[in-house]
Amino acid sequence: MWFVGLGVLLIAMKLGDVSVVAEWNWWMVLAPFGVAVLWWIYADSSGLTKRREMEKLENKKLERRRKNMAALGTGRDNRKTADAIARAREASAARIEAERSQKRVHNEKIVRDSVFDSRTGVPLDEPRETSKPQG
Repeated sequence: MWFVGLGVLLIAMKLGDVSVVAEWNWWMVLAPFGVAVLWWIYADSSGLTKRREMEKLENKKLERRRKNMAALGTGRDNRKTADAIARAREASAARIEAERSQKRVHNEKIVRDSVFDSRTGVPLDEPRETSKPQG
């Protein structure tokens, strides 16, 4: 695009008899248009034009998504709020897990301290009933 602009400027200077350009040959004045054509051929064949077009579309898509997320209140603008909520949930979960852990330790201690006869399920300090064979 710069070459086309330069070519237009040189043509205007040649036709207006401005400066040194008025004395140049026409092929020198029109040379930027030839360079522009060569550049476009190179850009199209190398995929440069397509890559730039895809980058523009991707940037538009990201910007549109960012605006939509901000409008919904879930974008990066509310990142601090989301982080605070996540930290509060983690703290609550840690507190509940600590309570459960203490309860487990307490229950394990009760089980260890109790003395049961594994065959009858009756504590050893209580008298057991003995069954007499019927006969």
